[in-house]
Amino acid sequence: MTTIEVPAEGVTISGAAELSGLSVDTLRYYEKEGLSLRRPERSASGQRRYTEEDVRWLGTLVMLRRTGMPIRDIRRFVDLYRVEGSEPERMAILEAHREHVLVELAAVQTHLAAINRKIDHYKKMVNG
Repeated sequence: MTTIEVPAEGVTISGAAELSGLSVDTLRYYEKEGLSLRRPERSASGQRRYTEEDVRWLGTLVMLRRTGMPIRDIRRFVDLYRVEGSEPERMAILEAHREHVLVELAAVQTHLAAINRKIDHYKKMVNG
């Protein structure tokens, strides 16, 4: 896991966006949708302040989204994360998603094989 260094006072929403690779709008959306572990604290001037734990959690959300997990499943995972003893249910969500990803991967591998066959066909035509 990559070490994320966040100052004790936290980082602003733009700092959290930069560290997580998300846009500020996405961070606000995730907060509105309840995907954050908690609402970020606010500075005296009212700015959101993201802690190291907040930023690490955003990394988890990024990973789940990049795997193609739908927001509804991420929301369910987050809701369960807040419940002590829910590890079996969280694991079930991840296992179901893994199966979905494996099906997609198999389809992509089939497409890649077809492309490779077509490239081989054209190589034979071009090279005699």
